[in-house]
Amino acid sequence: MINRRSFIVAALAALSSAGASAAGRPGHPEPQTFDYGPAKLDIYAPAGAKNLPVVFFVHGGAWRFGKRSQVGAKPGFLLANGFVFVSIDYRMLPQADVATQAGDVEKAYAYVRANIAPHGGDPNRIVGMGHSAGCHLVALTGLRGGLPGVAGLLLDDTRAYDLAALSRDGGMVRAYARVFSDPAQWAALSPASYVDGRKHPPTFIAYSRAPGRGEESQAFAKRLRATGTEVTLFDGSAYTHMSIDRDFGQDGDALTAAALAFLKATVG
Repeated sequence: MINRRSFIVAALAALSSAGASAAGRPGHPEPQTFDYGPAKLDIYAPAGAKNLPVVFFVHGGAWRFGKRSQVGAKPGFLLANGFVFVSIDYRMLPQADVATQAGDVEKAYAYVRANIAPHGGDPNRIVGMGHSAGCHLVALTGLRGGLPGVAGLLLDDTRAYDLAALSRDGGMVRAYARVFSDPAQWAALSPASYVDGRKHPPTFIAYSRAPGRGEESQAFAKRLRATGTEVTLFDGSAYTHMSIDRDFGQDGDALTAAALAFLKATVG
Protein backbone atom coordinates (compact mmCIF):
# COMPACT_ATOMS: atom_id res chain seq x y z
CA MET A 1 0.00 0.00 0.00
CA ILE A 2 1.21 3.51 -0.78
CA ASN A 3 1.44 5.46 2.48
CA ARG A 4 1.28 9.23 2.57
CA ARG A 5 5.02 9.79 3.04
CA SER A 6 6.13 7.42 0.28
CA PHE A 7 3.47 8.78 -2.08
CA ILE A 8 4.63 12.37 -1.56
CA VAL A 9 8.24 11.34 -2.21
CA ALA A 10 7.16 9.48 -5.35
CA ALA A 11 5.08 12.43 -6.54
CA LEU A 12 7.99 14.83 -6.14
CA ALA A 13 10.27 12.44 -7.96
CA ALA A 14 7.73 12.03 -10.73
CA LEU A 15 7.37 15.78 -11.09
CA SER A 16 11.13 16.14 -11.35
CA SER A 17 11.28 13.33 -13.91
CA ALA A 18 8.39 14.80 -15.87
CA GLY A 19 10.06 18.18 -16.01
CA ALA A 20 13.33 16.64 -17.10
CA SER A 21 11.66 14.79 -19.95
CA ALA A 22 9.67 17.77 -21.21
CA ALA A 23 12.32 18.90 -23.67
CA GLY A 24 12.22 15.55 -25.45
CA ARG A 25 8.46 15.19 -25.37
CA PRO A 26 6.73 14.77 -28.75
CA GLY A 27 4.50 17.81 -29.24
CA HIS A 28 1.73 16.11 -31.20
CA PRO A 29 2.38 12.41 -31.70
CA GLU A 30 0.29 10.86 -34.44
CA PRO A 31 -1.91 7.90 -33.52
CA GLN A 32 -2.88 4.82 -35.46
CA THR A 33 -6.66 4.47 -35.69
CA PHE A 34 -8.54 1.17 -35.44
CA ASP A 35 -12.17 0.07 -35.57
CA TYR A 36 -13.02 -2.02 -32.51
CA GLY A 37 -16.64 -2.65 -33.54
CA PRO A 38 -19.06 -0.04 -32.18
CA ALA A 39 -16.61 2.84 -32.76
CA LYS A 40 -12.93 3.68 -33.29
CA LEU A 41 -9.91 4.09 -31.05
CA ASP A 42 -6.49 5.69 -31.39
CA ILE A 43 -3.23 4.07 -30.28
CA TYR A 44 -0.25 6.32 -29.57
CA ALA A 45 3.03 4.47 -29.13
CA PRO A 46 6.70 5.53 -29.02
CA ALA A 47 8.91 4.31 -31.83
CA GLY A 48 10.41 0.95 -30.96
CA ALA A 49 8.10 0.47 -27.99
CA LYS A 50 8.10 -2.96 -26.39
CA ASN A 51 6.20 -4.22 -23.34
CA LEU A 52 5.36 -0.73 -22.09
CA PRO A 53 2.49 -0.06 -19.67
CA VAL A 54 -0.67 1.31 -21.24
CA VAL A 55 -3.07 4.12 -20.30
CA PHE A 56 -6.56 3.43 -21.71
CA PHE A 57 -8.46 6.74 -21.80
CA VAL A 58 -12.21 7.41 -22.00
CA HIS A 59 -13.19 11.03 -22.73
CA GLY A 60 -15.94 13.03 -21.06
CA GLY A 61 -18.76 15.14 -22.45
CA ALA A 62 -21.89 14.54 -20.35
CA TRP A 63 -22.42 11.17 -22.11
CA ARG A 64 -23.62 13.17 -25.15
CA PHE A 65 -20.55 14.89 -26.60
CA GLY A 66 -16.81 14.53 -26.99
CA LYS A 67 -14.44 12.55 -29.17
CA ARG A 68 -11.30 10.50 -28.86
CA SER A 69 -9.07 13.27 -30.27
CA GLN A 70 -9.73 15.51 -27.26
CA VAL A 71 -6.67 14.40 -25.35
CA GLY A 72 -4.61 17.58 -24.98
CA ALA A 73 -1.04 16.96 -23.85
CA LYS A 74 -1.72 13.45 -22.54
CA PRO A 75 -0.25 11.43 -25.44
CA GLY A 76 2.99 13.40 -25.69
CA PHE A 77 3.51 13.45 -21.95
CA LEU A 78 2.77 9.78 -21.37
CA LEU A 79 4.81 8.59 -24.35
CA ALA A 80 7.76 10.61 -23.07
CA ASN A 81 7.40 8.91 -19.70
CA GLY A 82 7.37 5.37 -20.98
CA PHE A 83 3.72 4.59 -21.68
CA VAL A 84 1.54 3.64 -24.63
CA PHE A 85 -1.64 5.74 -24.72
CA VAL A 86 -5.02 4.71 -26.11
CA SER A 87 -8.04 6.99 -26.52
CA ILE A 88 -11.43 5.63 -27.53
CA ASP A 89 -14.69 6.83 -29.00
CA TYR A 90 -17.95 5.32 -27.80
CA ARG A 91 -21.51 5.84 -28.97
CA MET A 92 -23.22 8.94 -27.58
CA LEU A 93 -26.64 9.68 -26.22
CA PRO A 94 -29.29 9.67 -27.56
CA GLN A 95 -28.05 7.00 -30.01
CA ALA A 96 -26.86 4.81 -27.14
CA ASP A 97 -27.84 4.79 -23.47
CA VAL A 98 -25.29 4.66 -20.66
CA ALA A 99 -25.51 0.88 -20.32
CA THR A 100 -24.62 0.56 -24.02
CA GLN A 101 -21.79 3.05 -23.60
CA ALA A 102 -20.36 0.94 -20.77
CA GLY A 103 -20.54 -2.06 -23.11
CA ASP A 104 -18.64 -0.08 -25.74
CA VAL A 105 -15.90 0.70 -23.23
CA GLU A 106 -15.60 -2.98 -22.37
CA LYS A 107 -15.41 -3.95 -26.06
CA ALA A 108 -12.72 -1.33 -26.70
CA TYR A 109 -10.73 -2.56 -23.70
CA ALA A 110 -11.00 -6.17 -24.89
CA TYR A 111 -9.76 -5.11 -28.34
CA VAL A 112 -6.82 -3.25 -26.82
CA ARG A 113 -5.88 -6.12 -24.53
CA ALA A 114 -5.91 -8.54 -27.46
CA ASN A 115 -4.06 -6.27 -29.90
CA ILE A 116 -1.78 -3.90 -28.00
CA ALA A 117 1.34 -6.09 -27.92
CA PRO A 118 2.34 -5.44 -31.58
CA HIS A 119 2.20 -1.71 -30.77
CA GLY A 120 4.61 -2.11 -27.88
CA GLY A 121 2.07 -2.27 -25.06
CA ASP A 122 1.89 -4.82 -22.27
CA PRO A 123 -1.68 -6.24 -22.09
CA ASN A 124 -1.14 -7.12 -18.44
CA ARG A 125 -0.27 -3.56 -17.44
CA ILE A 126 -3.23 -1.46 -18.53
CA VAL A 127 -4.60 1.38 -16.40
CA GLY A 128 -8.10 2.64 -17.18
CA MET A 129 -8.41 6.44 -17.08
CA GLY A 130 -11.43 8.66 -17.65
CA HIS A 131 -12.63 12.23 -17.14
CA SER A 132 -16.19 13.27 -16.24
CA ALA A 133 -18.60 10.92 -18.08
CA GLY A 134 -15.56 8.86 -19.04
CA CYS A 135 -14.56 8.73 -15.38
CA HIS A 136 -17.97 7.28 -14.52
CA LEU A 137 -17.73 4.71 -17.33
CA VAL A 138 -14.23 3.58 -16.33
CA ALA A 139 -15.27 3.30 -12.68
CA LEU A 140 -18.44 1.40 -13.59
CA THR A 141 -16.80 -1.08 -15.96
CA GLY A 142 -13.66 -1.47 -13.86
CA LEU A 143 -15.49 -2.25 -10.65
CA ARG A 144 -18.08 -4.58 -12.15
CA GLY A 145 -15.39 -6.75 -13.71
CA GLY A 146 -15.81 -5.54 -17.27
CA LEU A 147 -12.11 -4.69 -17.66
CA PRO A 148 -10.54 -8.08 -16.86
CA GLY A 149 -6.93 -7.87 -15.79
CA VAL A 150 -6.95 -4.09 -15.48
CA ALA A 151 -4.01 -3.05 -13.31
CA GLY A 152 -5.45 0.19 -11.94
CA LEU A 153 -8.07 2.90 -12.33
CA LEU A 154 -7.35 6.62 -12.67
CA LEU A 155 -10.65 8.43 -12.06
CA ASP A 156 -10.84 12.13 -12.85
CA ASP A 157 -13.82 14.10 -11.56
CA THR A 158 -17.37 12.81 -11.61
CA ARG A 159 -20.34 12.92 -9.23
CA ALA A 160 -21.85 9.70 -10.61
CA TYR A 161 -20.30 7.15 -8.25
CA ASP A 162 -23.52 6.49 -6.31
CA LEU A 163 -26.63 7.71 -8.13
CA ALA A 164 -29.10 7.08 -5.31
CA ALA A 165 -26.91 9.03 -2.89
CA LEU A 166 -26.52 11.76 -5.49
CA SER A 167 -30.29 12.06 -5.71
CA ARG A 168 -30.66 12.20 -1.91
CA ASP A 169 -28.05 14.96 -1.78
CA GLY A 170 -29.90 17.07 -4.36
CA GLY A 171 -27.36 16.47 -7.09
CA MET A 172 -29.61 14.74 -9.60
CA VAL A 173 -29.98 17.89 -11.70
CA ARG A 174 -28.99 19.18 -15.12
CA ALA A 175 -27.01 16.61 -17.12
CA TYR A 176 -27.33 13.95 -14.42
CA ALA A 177 -31.12 14.22 -14.33
CA ARG A 178 -31.34 13.95 -18.12
CA VAL A 179 -28.95 11.04 -18.41
CA PHE A 180 -30.09 9.05 -15.38
CA SER A 181 -33.82 9.75 -15.60
CA ASP A 182 -34.94 6.23 -14.58
CA PRO A 183 -34.37 5.47 -10.88
CA ALA A 184 -34.81 1.77 -11.61
CA GLN A 185 -31.44 1.85 -13.41
CA TRP A 186 -29.48 3.74 -10.77
CA ALA A 187 -28.13 0.73 -8.92
CA ALA A 188 -26.91 -1.01 -12.07
CA LEU A 189 -25.24 2.18 -13.34
CA SER A 190 -23.59 3.17 -10.04
CA PRO A 191 -19.94 2.16 -9.62
CA ALA A 192 -20.52 2.04 -5.85
CA SER A 193 -22.93 -0.86 -6.33
CA TYR A 194 -20.03 -3.09 -7.34
CA VAL A 195 -17.68 -2.39 -4.44
CA ASP A 196 -19.34 -5.26 -2.54
CA GLY A 197 -16.59 -5.87 -0.01
CA ARG A 198 -14.18 -7.13 -2.68
CA LYS A 199 -10.68 -5.75 -3.05
CA HIS A 200 -10.32 -3.89 -6.35
CA PRO A 201 -7.33 -2.72 -8.40
CA PRO A 202 -5.42 0.30 -7.04
CA THR A 203 -7.51 3.40 -7.68
CA PHE A 204 -6.60 7.07 -8.01
CA ILE A 205 -9.53 9.45 -7.47
CA ALA A 206 -9.20 13.14 -8.33
CA TYR A 207 -11.85 15.80 -7.85
CA SER A 208 -12.19 19.45 -8.84
CA ARG A 209 -13.89 22.34 -7.06
CA ALA A 210 -17.06 21.85 -9.11
CA PRO A 211 -20.11 21.45 -6.84
CA GLY A 212 -20.34 18.13 -5.03
CA ARG A 213 -17.23 16.59 -6.54
CA GLY A 214 -15.27 16.52 -3.31
CA GLU A 215 -18.04 15.02 -1.19
CA GLU A 216 -18.92 12.25 -3.66
CA SER A 217 -15.28 11.42 -4.35
CA GLN A 218 -14.38 11.24 -0.66
CA ALA A 219 -17.37 9.01 0.11
CA PHE A 220 -16.46 6.69 -2.76
CA ALA A 221 -12.81 6.57 -1.69
CA LYS A 222 -13.86 5.68 1.87
CA ARG A 223 -16.07 2.89 0.60
CA LEU A 224 -13.29 1.44 -1.54
CA ARG A 225 -10.71 1.69 1.22
CA ALA A 226 -12.98 -0.32 3.50
CA THR A 227 -12.46 -3.29 1.15
CA GLY A 228 -8.67 -3.08 1.43
CA THR A 229 -8.34 -1.46 -1.99
CA GLU A 230 -5.37 0.89 -2.32
CA VAL A 231 -6.84 4.34 -2.92
CA THR A 232 -5.08 7.62 -3.65
CA LEU A 233 -7.38 10.63 -3.22
CA PHE A 234 -6.24 13.84 -4.92
CA ASP A 235 -7.69 17.16 -3.75
CA GLY A 236 -8.02 19.07 -7.00
CA SER A 237 -10.00 21.97 -5.59
CA ALA A 238 -7.53 24.31 -7.32
CA TYR A 239 -8.99 23.11 -10.64
CA THR A 240 -12.25 23.62 -12.49
CA HIS A 241 -14.05 20.61 -13.90
CA MET A 242 -12.51 21.36 -17.30
CA SER A 243 -8.99 22.35 -16.25
CA ILE A 244 -8.47 19.19 -14.17
CA ASP A 245 -8.57 17.34 -17.50
CA ARG A 246 -7.12 20.01 -19.80
CA ASP A 247 -3.99 20.64 -17.69
CA PHE A 248 -2.95 16.99 -17.51
CA GLY A 249 0.50 16.63 -19.03
CA GLN A 250 1.41 20.30 -18.71
CA ASP A 251 4.77 21.18 -17.13
CA GLY A 252 4.51 21.75 -13.40
CA ASP A 253 0.94 20.50 -13.09
CA ALA A 254 0.32 19.02 -9.63
CA LEU A 255 -2.30 16.47 -10.72
CA THR A 256 0.00 15.24 -13.47
CA ALA A 257 2.81 14.65 -10.97
CA ALA A 258 0.52 12.80 -8.55
CA ALA A 259 -1.03 10.71 -11.32
CA LEU A 260 2.39 9.83 -12.75
CA ALA A 261 3.54 8.71 -9.32
CA PHE A 262 0.45 6.51 -9.07
CA LEU A 263 1.05 5.07 -12.54
CA LYS A 264 4.70 4.33 -11.83
CA ALA A 265 3.81 2.66 -8.52
CA THR A 266 1.04 0.63 -10.15
CA VAL A 267 2.48 -0.44 -13.50
CA GLY A 268 5.83 1.31 -13.91
